[in-house]
Amino acid sequence: MIIHFLQSLFNQTKLPEKESDYQNLIEDIHHFSIEPQVYHLLKQHDRLNETPAFFTDYLKKATDQILLQNLFIKVQMEKILKLFETQKIDTIPLKGVYFAEKYFGHIAARSTSDIDLLIHQKDRQTVDGILRNRGFIYEDEGPKDHFHCSYRLDFLGSSIPLRVEIHWNLLKENTSELDIIEFWNDAVPIMAYQHIKELSHQHAFYMIVLHAWRHNLDSLRHFIDVIQTVSILENKICFESLFNQAKKDKTLKRVQRTLKIVYRVFGEIKYPEQLSIQKNYGKWWEYEKIRDREYRSLRVYLDFVDYLLFSVDNRI
Repeated sequence: MIIHFLQSLFNQTKLPEKESDYQNLIEDIHHFSIEPQVYHLLKQHDRLNETPAFFTDYLKKATDQILLQNLFIKVQMEKILKLFETQKIDTIPLKGVYFAEKYFGHIAARSTSDIDLLIHQKDRQTVDGILRNRGFIYEDEGPKDHFHCSYRLDFLGSSIPLRVEIHWNLLKENTSELDIIEFWNDAVPIMAYQHIKELSHQHAFYMIVLHAWRHNLDSLRHFIDVIQTVSILENKICFESLFNQAKKDKTLKRVQRTLKIVYRVFGEIKYPEQLSIQKNYGKWWEYEKIRDREYRSLRVYLDFVDYLLFSVDNRI
């Protein structure tokens, strides 16, 4: 149901009419925590009046809560970015509230729970000192070849800390030859900042595709991120350049696999011929089993094996 509903939104086709369908949709939407995305897509296409009042009220209430959460996170992020700017630390916010505003059109159009910042690896010690001075607690960064570490800030009276992930790359270093400097070279300063920057459209899309791959597209959030980015950018994405860079970075299989899966499920994005999409080649998820974590069909199992073993270009 949720897949068909999202297809109708992106393709501007008829929405469900039965109230019982919308009760089921609420369950799916809540499961994937995509209330703000759905609400703003309906609002963007002026289709809120085509859905029952109880459905709209549910989406709006959830979105209002996300607004407060995202505003809080943005305020905290701006404090950190101003400190980084003062110390002349080049920084690129990844995903989060900036991504929601730029590619979804509103700070509350996509929920976020933490702050992701890309820095140069040489600045890690300086950043560590800044965050610790602000009361952040360093958390385990994971394996030696990992590409980010995490900090948390606890608040009195709250059981949910604020987390900041500091990235110096986008993928594990032993699985690709991704050159992060190319992302920096095309980044441009944000507003009045000199050292706080944003990714180019091309690299923002590349980043969001790699992010979806890392999570094996385990949530509809990743599908919506990819489709919405393409929808907003339209002809600003050069797929030929994307594939050429991915081939050089040894991420081509990851990029192709992710885009093929999104296309099979939604059939929304018109990809170039290099992907050789077979439109009727199965479905990644069984629609009626989309929220059943215990369900494991042979196809899902084989898909996971494919993800682990065959979607990575030659290892370094």
